[in-house]
Amino acid sequence: MSNVRIRALDEFSTHKASRFYEEKRPVSEFFAENVFDMPKMKRYLSPEAYKAVVDAVNYGEKIDREIADQIAYGMKSWAVKMGATHYTHWFHPLTDATAEKHEAFVDPMQGGGVFENFKGGTLIQQEPDASSFPNGGLRNTFEARGYTAWDPGSPAFIIDQTLCIPTVFVAYTGESLDQKTPLLKSIQSLDKAAVAICRMFDKSVNRVNVMLGIEQEYFIVDEAFYRARPDLMICNRTLLGHTAAKDQQLEDHYFGAIPSRVMAFMKDFETEAYKLGVPLKTRHNEVAPNQFEFAPIYGEANISADQNLMMMIIMKKIAKKHRLKVIFHEKPFAGVNGSGKHCNWSIVTNTGVNLLSPGKTPRTNLQFLSFFASVIRGVYEHNHLLMSSVVSLSNMYRLGGNEAPPAVMSIFIGETLTKLVESIEKLTSKNLTSISDKEVKVRSKLHIVNQIPEILPDNTDRNRTSPFAFTGNRFEFRAVGSSCNVASSMFILNGIVAEQLVRFKALVDKEMASGLSQDKAMMKIIRQFLVESRDIRFEGNGYSEEWHREAQRRGLKAINSVPDAYKELISPESVRMFEEQGILSEREAHARYEVLNETYIKKLQIEARVMGDLTTNHVIPTAISFQNSLVENVKGIKELFPDDYAELCKTQLNMIRKISSYVNQLHLYVHDLVEARKVANVIEDIPRKSEAYYSTVFPYMDKIRTVVDKLEMVIDDELWPLPKYREMLFFR
Repeated sequence: MSNVRIRALDEFSTHKASRFYEEKRPVSEFFAENVFDMPKMKRYLSPEAYKAVVDAVNYGEKIDREIADQIAYGMKSWAVKMGATHYTHWFHPLTDATAEKHEAFVDPMQGGGVFENFKGGTLIQQEPDASSFPNGGLRNTFEARGYTAWDPGSPAFIIDQTLCIPTVFVAYTGESLDQKTPLLKSIQSLDKAAVAICRMFDKSVNRVNVMLGIEQEYFIVDEAFYRARPDLMICNRTLLGHTAAKDQQLEDHYFGAIPSRVMAFMKDFETEAYKLGVPLKTRHNEVAPNQFEFAPIYGEANISADQNLMMMIIMKKIAKKHRLKVIFHEKPFAGVNGSGKHCNWSIVTNTGVNLLSPGKTPRTNLQFLSFFASVIRGVYEHNHLLMSSVVSLSNMYRLGGNEAPPAVMSIFIGETLTKLVESIEKLTSKNLTSISDKEVKVRSKLHIVNQIPEILPDNTDRNRTSPFAFTGNRFEFRAVGSSCNVASSMFILNGIVAEQLVRFKALVDKEMASGLSQDKAMMKIIRQFLVESRDIRFEGNGYSEEWHREAQRRGLKAINSVPDAYKELISPESVRMFEEQGILSEREAHARYEVLNETYIKKLQIEARVMGDLTTNHVIPTAISFQNSLVENVKGIKELFPDDYAELCKTQLNMIRKISSYVNQLHLYVHDLVEARKVANVIEDIPRKSEAYYSTVFPYMDKIRTVVDKLEMVIDDELWPLPKYREMLFFR
């Protein structure tokens, strides 16, 4: 075993699971103590200032700058009391990370000394350098001005003695340069469209909230192994590495006992999460070795998106204290399941009604059917856009395998709702409001054995092969990648649903104007939407080849390449939807298209460079060194047995030839990889450059990995320079 791997294993074996602190209090006593939430605002703000924040959050009212001074003073007083020394506008640029620039609360006093100061103007707005973040041409290098603006809907919080204030990030022109701005606009658009329909049933509805529950998958590796793998450190995935003899095939890791080191980490990170007001509910082992998941309770979509990013920051910080490394890359290890974010999405009124909950008699629940049909119709019309929203270099390593949703959109609704939908499709103009005289039996009981309580099954089973599945009172979008900001997909989902709700209301109004009653008009449009979107519904195995052929026959477009998928963002249909719903302008959509392609190029370029370096400076020298030892072995045997050495050294000679062949192949492939990059790099048009990297550079990386992984199985284990899968994927 190589010295690097020995040192890594020594660090691994000597480290003991430990807590870096112990929180003795019940969670209820310290939950959200590091968040400037509504209860704290009520204590620290004047009644006038508190009301202004409530009105801003609940009704979208703007906050006057004079009131902002009062809010800033109260927020600063609380933060300083909590030990905060700095503040920052915390925003989501068009990268994989959040951004923050820390400023101290202190201002100088005349005569010496300092005092803590924080004004309303500073709370509401700051000016980071807009040109230094990805902008897709919205800002030139010499046009540096951009603005962060406070989002009152997401409460401020403290991490590491810094008050973090969630904000949007926009250009000098007001165009969005972040993920939060279009998310907020899409929520507003969906709220408006949904309320218009809800008020046809209940006049007391004046707001509809988008709710989101995010199941987050992730990997954990020992920090020593991580540092010994340049590909993991730089690319967050292993570019090389033969699969282990045992990985997930026995399915014994899934829901198994959590390893003690990981449990210690989980307890510490959950404690911090609770202090930040994140209601974590679930933790468990996932399918792949060293893969885990946490899931919070549902929350408002904007806040849930922020909290998910907060957790990714906190987890990395706390893992370091345990000498572990959290990896959010969708596919850090080849051959085992990758990681995603399962986004459970629903819409709920201010009166507490979940608009996607069928109730006991869904066949007569027009309100549920109105929203259910509109969601399905929206996903059908923009199915390729919605799938394209999850596409990235890292997520495409995961999508399409027998581990994650296929790269073609379909919707699973379950047996009960399928029967309901089919009965609606058979309706005629004479029986629009009467689906069936027979009440739907939503639940039946499963009797196992006498001592086991009866099981009440859900109204629908779960289909893990479906990218977009109805799961009782919500839709679960399973294709979102584990490393991404969910806002990038959620603003598209919100937008396409809002578009259909507007269309639904207009069509119903038209039918009512022609003489139909409201119920009959709604049922007619529900039927129309369900018939029009029939092709998107699929109840079978989304992993099967039969489904891919069937999807093609239905006209459902699969994601075949990343650059090709990005084009959907700027299609006429997509741009029209964005503009009509007030989410993105055409210019903003094209800017994001440029950023996505540029990010894809840069990440693939980095991976190609690292792979070339590892192959040339680690793998090939190791192979030659081992080959030299074989040559010396053959020479020694020939000296001892000159007549029989060819027969005695048959294995060594075959290995020498094989290694030479592998080394020559690697040298050729790396050369061709470099040349392909050179050709692609001179292309100035970003989308064309992205396509060139996909078609000419990327294929060589697969070829190189195949050969290197073969060498790993031939070369002496003591010489191999990189920690192997069998060492990294299992905690002792």
